[in-house]
Amino acid sequence: MLTIEKTFPLSCTYPLDRLGDLSALLFFDIETTGFSKDVGIVYLIGCISVQDGQFLFRQWFADTQEAERQILQAFFEFSKNFRVLIHFNGDTFDLPFLKKRAQKHALPCLLDRLKSVDLYRRIRPWKNHLGLTSMKQKALEQFLGIGREDLYSGGQLIAVYQEYIKNKNSYLLKLLLLHNEEDLKGMPGLLPILFYPDFFTQEFRLAAIKKRAGRTPELVISLRGDPATVLPVPLNKSLPSYAIYAEGNTLTLSIRLYEGMLRYYYPNYRDYYYLIYEDMAVHKSVGEYVDKDARIKATKENCYTKKTGVFLPQPSPVFSPAFKNAPADKRCFFEFTPDCLSDGPKLNAYVQAVIKTVFTGR
Repeated sequence: MLTIEKTFPLSCTYPLDRLGDLSALLFFDIETTGFSKDVGIVYLIGCISVQDGQFLFRQWFADTQEAERQILQAFFEFSKNFRVLIHFNGDTFDLPFLKKRAQKHALPCLLDRLKSVDLYRRIRPWKNHLGLTSMKQKALEQFLGIGREDLYSGGQLIAVYQEYIKNKNSYLLKLLLLHNEEDLKGMPGLLPILFYPDFFTQEFRLAAIKKRAGRTPELVISLRGDPATVLPVPLNKSLPSYAIYAEGNTLTLSIRLYEGMLRYYYPNYRDYYYLIYEDMAVHKSVGEYVDKDARIKATKENCYTKKTGVFLPQPSPVFSPAFKNAPADKRCFFEFTPDCLSDGPKLNAYVQAVIKTVFTGR
């Protein structure tokens, strides 16, 4: 067994304490000779921890196939000092593989006692939101502008390891160690992508509102988030009625305004009369005093009151009253007034509804 140890500067723009106490964090990655836990072996385990204000990097390499047991023992012993395991798709592959190989060698594996943070699983729901075509680690690194010296995949390196076992060529060893090292160093580098779920699920504060004139008038709403939650790459996405642009810790919503007449539909139409000449509904307690020839029983379609003004669309009725063009319309509106967005909780509920609509398209 070969053991490699290095240190490098603690450089990460994502606050590591959001994952746990720094001294409790352990990034890890494994290299295997195949996908089968029964046939393949673990030939390399690498990990990164935080020590004395630096990243401490360690690798245990099986320089013979029989050394698998040694590197498993070394990693399990080292992991006892930590409480949080951070990895990329390890819940699906790395952890089950290690447990199976530990069982094969009759070794105790206590990794289940550690909290598992799978970066792949945390990022996967945001794949379409971020316009990602692949969820491979290298693809995410490219999205964030992270470069690599290593050009191989783990699968390609299986043959390299088998060749190394035969001739112990130092160049082949360098290739094997480099791939694992860059996968590991890439994990802290990937962490800023977690800013996206942090950013879009936080509470915002209103910074500015501006009405933009044109063929399709818009309201531009500028919002500020947590100054420590800064997006690494700007993001923009739009629908006909809504557009979002996120950069740094600022979210800008562009909302298409509706100018004209809309209707508010009363919910309990059986309690109302429709006034034929006024084209509006009134409660029966009031309608009783109207001439019977000028009123009829209200229906879902005519149980409304009309209002003319400037309105903002809303994906769900966060603001009341909610106006529509027709009672069956899923989209509704609320009246735009100078102080309509002054209620912080309602503003954030509206922002979250818009974000969900823009990202899902519904």
